Amino acid sequence: MSAARPIGVGVVGLGFMGRTHVEAYRAADAAGFANRLVAVCDASPERRAGVAFQGGNITQGSGAERLFDPALVRAHERFDDLLDDERVELVSICTPTRSHVELAAKALRAGKHVLVEKPLSLTAAAMEPLVRADEQARTLCMPAHCMRFWPGWDWLVERLRAGSFGAPHSAVFFRLGSRPDWSPIYADLEATGGALVDLHLHDVDFVRHAFGEPRAVSAGGTAHHLTALYDLKGGPAHLAVEGGWDHTGGFPFRMGFRVACAEATVVFDLSADPVLRVHRGGETEAVALAEGTGYDGEVRHLLAAIAAGGGELRVTVADALGTARLLDAERESLERGGARVELR
Repeated sequence: MSAARPIGVGVVGLGFMGRTHVEAYRAADAAGFANRLVAVCDASPERRAGVAFQGGNITQGSGAERLFDPALVRAHERFDDLLDDERVELVSICTPTRSHVELAAKALRAGKHVLVEKPLSLTAAAMEPLVRADEQARTLCMPAHCMRFWPGWDWLVERLRAGSFGAPHSAVFFRLGSRPDWSPIYADLEATGGALVDLHLHDVDFVRHAFGEPRAVSAGGTAHHLTALYDLKGGPAHLAVEGGWDHTGGFPFRMGFRVACAEATVVFDLSADPVLRVHRGGETEAVALAEGTGYDGEVRHLLAAIAAGGGELRVTVADALGTARLLDAERESLERGGARVELR
């Protein structure tokens, strides 16, 4: 991909995810997806000066002390000042969850393209102002649902849609770790929604992407560790998703899936070597993963769409709303002791 000129990027919030976005844009530019970080916004003077946040689970970033050169990037304390910068065409919103809807809607109204971190909101109802802003916008707004772009996970969707392994009859997804310790906000259930919303969302969204909309769900556990069972029309008869961050400190982050199809079983386990394997005919085949992460994939996908003047996004605000509704149903099931909840 190439563009006549680099797309101007502004990143709001320079914590773990802000750092991740900045580094993904830098890597995308090196790969030919022309863009330039022209502005940042953060309450911290140190971060506005380019001091890189250290921490995280999957990606530890470059480890560089400076995230950007403050002589080349305008640093703002106020979000409105970043929006007033005409060089900023694309805004990455990496602030705490409760601010996502307001900031993303405001950026759309200012005529900016938007990449907004997940979860967009804690409930489907809270997302409605952004849904309306997105419907009225002439620019693109993409939720950062990175698993739709994650190497091995995007490969699975391609193979399922091609029927490469026959019909799937069982699928299990898991995402487990200790509660994030790089920000005190993760100890606040009211601010994050717990693992249900902040962590489990990844697999819930991927299930909808890969297999379609469930008819009903039942969930057991708590907002910090749960397992959800889905009823899908035409999907796997057995579909379970486990997500939790209640393990003690030092427990290594794990994510993966096991999908059993008529002709093969496919396994992804981040802690295994090889990470992605296909078992069939009594043999095991290792599958090479594409380089990079889902963060790289989502950034390049949106940059390409902007450079092309629009186009179909792999994940939309409407997709995020559907995932939020499914999470609402899981929360209801938890509150009702694991009762089956029909999707409306």
